[in-house]
Amino acid sequence: MLNKFPSSLSPLLDARIEGHSLPAGLYTRDDVFDADMDVFFTKHWIYIGLECDVPEAGDAVVIDIGKTSLILLRDDDNEVRVVRNVCRHRGSRLLDAGATVVSKLVCPYHQWTYELSGELSYAPHMGKDFDKSCKSLKSVHFKSIAGLIYVCLGDTPPADISELERVMVERLAPYDLRNSKVAHQVDVIEKGNWKLTIENNRECYHCSANHPELCVSFVDLDFGYDPESLSPEDREEAEAHFAMYNERTRSWEADGFPSVAIEHTRNVETNFRTQRLIIAGAGESQTEDATAASSKLLGHMTRKDLGDMHLWGHNSWNHFMGDHAVTSIVIPLSADTTLVRTKWIVHRDAVEGVDYDLEKLIHVWVETTEQDAALVARSHAGILDPAYEPGEYSKFSEGALDDFATWYIERMRAHGY
Repeated sequence: MLNKFPSSLSPLLDARIEGHSLPAGLYTRDDVFDADMDVFFTKHWIYIGLECDVPEAGDAVVIDIGKTSLILLRDDDNEVRVVRNVCRHRGSRLLDAGATVVSKLVCPYHQWTYELSGELSYAPHMGKDFDKSCKSLKSVHFKSIAGLIYVCLGDTPPADISELERVMVERLAPYDLRNSKVAHQVDVIEKGNWKLTIENNRECYHCSANHPELCVSFVDLDFGYDPESLSPEDREEAEAHFAMYNERTRSWEADGFPSVAIEHTRNVETNFRTQRLIIAGAGESQTEDATAASSKLLGHMTRKDLGDMHLWGHNSWNHFMGDHAVTSIVIPLSADTTLVRTKWIVHRDAVEGVDYDLEKLIHVWVETTEQDAALVARSHAGILDPAYEPGEYSKFSEGALDDFATWYIERMRAHGY
């Protein structure tokens, strides 16, 4: 459904130049933020968490997205559900933010009580003619894709989520995320617009100068380079690297591990990119020495040399390795404030201090996320300056940013803005 209100955003959307960053107002204006929440965080599929966030019946966690509050829970039949955190009596919130364990969902206000299936079971003082059957908690469209939970808050969710499902169910099967657990979680508030957070994540132009810990295991050449800027020796090294990449990818694919890059980033509704990336150095994991952080590998994994299966979405990025996974969720809080929620995932039976050292597990991405937060804040501050004008993307290193900005404009226009 198109936006029913006349749009004042068209001049801003029309002003975007292909190959350049967005006009300042698309990052800074409150009316743009409201439109972003309507289009990208209501009418599109967004990633909100994992099945292993609620491993046992009665486990529940609240996720707030703008004005919307959701409860991700596991019911008495061990089924994962997502319901709205709104009592059907007078709208009170049922649960506070964060994780909890419940036998039923009881509204603190007037004690209306719901089964974990969402059905209203008890509504005191409503009279014998009151029909409880039509007062179940409201559900939302959701999908578990290999244990990753996606929701769409709109009435008509994009059908092309099926392509993400088709690709990632096969790719994530060996990691068996449903039989994993969250070893650690960190929330970081970035002082910048959510689109700057995503743009920063989609390029590694900045990595060598800003992410010393990550660069031990990350290959910045993977994100492009200008061959004319390289010395003959460096150019030869880069060519050898990509020859090795092609051979490694062929080998992985031959062994039954899908690896080639799949880009679903323009002229689509559900935006994603995935590829199996080589891990540098020791080649095992994104740790400070590139060796595995956990001796107990994820799921059915028996190898540590399968690189980093990465997955980007428009509100997330994820890295799946043999020993652990790192998954980050982007939730806009305002035009200039963004929550980045990072989780470290290990095998369900892995024991801290025995199978893995927590500091080694989390160190690289704790440091990287803090470094990125500082970069996003600097970027947002600069865009607020009257001197800002949209800059040209590097055709070698920032093609993914151009794809994202182009997709952003496409989707805004498709929804009538």
